[in-house]
Amino acid sequence: MSKQFLQIHPEDNVLAALTDLPKGSDIEHNNDRFQLTDKVKAKHKFTICSLKPGDSIFMYGSLVGKATKPIAKGETITTENVVHASSEYEVGQEKLSWKAPDVSKWKDATFNGYHRADGSVGTANHWLVIPLVFCENRNVDVMKSALLKSLGYHTATDFVVDTEILVDQYKNGASENELLASDIIKTPEEIKQNRTFPNVDGIKFLNHDGGCGGIRQDSETLCNLLAGYITHPNTAGATILSLGCQNAQFKLLEEAIAKRDPNFKKPLYVLEQQKSAGERQFIEEAVKKTFLGLIEANKTERKPAPVSQLVLGLECGGSDGFSGISANPSLGYASDLLVGLGATTVLSEFPELNGVEQELINRCQTEENAEKFAKLMRAYSEKAVSVGSGFENNPSPGNIKDGLITDAMKSAGAAKKGGTSPVTDVLDYTEPVKKKGLNLLCTPGNDVESTTGLAGSGCNVICFTTGLGTPTGNPIAPVIKLSSNNALSERMKDIIDFNTGTVITGEDTIETKGEELLDYIIKVASGEIVPAAVRLGQEDFIPWKRGISL
Repeated sequence: MSKQFLQIHPEDNVLAALTDLPKGSDIEHNNDRFQLTDKVKAKHKFTICSLKPGDSIFMYGSLVGKATKPIAKGETITTENVVHASSEYEVGQEKLSWKAPDVSKWKDATFNGYHRADGSVGTANHWLVIPLVFCENRNVDVMKSALLKSLGYHTATDFVVDTEILVDQYKNGASENELLASDIIKTPEEIKQNRTFPNVDGIKFLNHDGGCGGIRQDSETLCNLLAGYITHPNTAGATILSLGCQNAQFKLLEEAIAKRDPNFKKPLYVLEQQKSAGERQFIEEAVKKTFLGLIEANKTERKPAPVSQLVLGLECGGSDGFSGISANPSLGYASDLLVGLGATTVLSEFPELNGVEQELINRCQTEENAEKFAKLMRAYSEKAVSVGSGFENNPSPGNIKDGLITDAMKSAGAAKKGGTSPVTDVLDYTEPVKKKGLNLLCTPGNDVESTTGLAGSGCNVICFTTGLGTPTGNPIAPVIKLSSNNALSERMKDIIDFNTGTVITGEDTIETKGEELLDYIIKVASGEIVPAAVRLGQEDFIPWKRGISL
């Protein structure tokens, strides 16, 4: 029989229900026996001792809340009796030691990727079409309609409806019965086989609402982000559409590209509409040049590369009370394995590190990185408070409903995605990854803004854990969806790639799931497995304007 509840850390004074527990259930824990005062739903927590107002609540060994009223032993903690609380932190504490897990199984492991001139290796081969300002979004959409279908790329789900078959048959005099009998459904694989450029995985169109208006720093940040996408190992080249008068001038983008890659050699076509003879000529030239770029991009083929060339983004969204028990720790173990193999992993979402700052500071290899992380966290928190919304407002209604009742509780579980390895670098938003090992990247907790930032800093694969389900993807980095529970994996099987719910039910351990996940990541990186977000065309792209986004 699987466990009914779990104490995550020996210092915790609450237990997590792994299944629905009826009122009056007998709980035996650490030579103590008591009864539940009310029904406890799976994913929620109940106390193992009586608490007075002001008493601390601990989970994952961290302070996650304070009691606001008397709480009986065996009572469920809720937003009605607990409020958010988190520990203070400071730089200069004792550094944590780390022993890498056994990685001998993968010491010779490789993935088939696209080798770039700067030494990086892509897990995909995309051409980008990018507007420098929102005024160009319509022209980008015209290019999208002109290029995708004609070159054999689809934007549907698990199938494509080819109405051109009906049109051809109608023109050739087909009867009503013949039209009804026509097979007009094609799978993505059938479409792929007819691609004009088989080595180009996709043409991606990065529409956005920035580039002008707002403050000048918004446009500078946008250009830095776009430079990250252009120099990304999954990108073969890009077509840039500029209006001409906007704040996000091409010079800013050019400087940002040169800063990341001084020897930049990818094909890059820049067209300015205000210098063109007309919209028709402008779009015509953009399509023709993009076609020439695709010819060049198609010359690159997948070749073996060491696993150390992987840069894995660590993301979560639609979290539940099991996320920090199954999916996040499993991903964290896979992260530790990758770090042990000399690869790079990136933990983001700074509002969801509230309460675990001290642990991460102690894991920083240098005082400089510890100071930078603390400074970024304090600045983010103070800015949120200044507009009347601190980190304590981070949990969503879905999070709370499924057992994550405070931000510190959510954060303590979310941080498990980063495993236990040392922090080798701390990056502000849009800064590129430069060091192997675990990096911390400042992004919002907003799923799409965060995944957009992870790809912009160089992640060539992203793992995304979820307990409630979310369709989020990214235009250039394949996003692998991990479910925290079996029910979600079954209910939303169309968007879930990997299930860690068996950790909850006892069939697997964190270690076995982490090892299985690493094998899965390598297959995705090689193009052997296509994640659901890629297959379904989920290509979310939202640049962060550095405002308050939790």
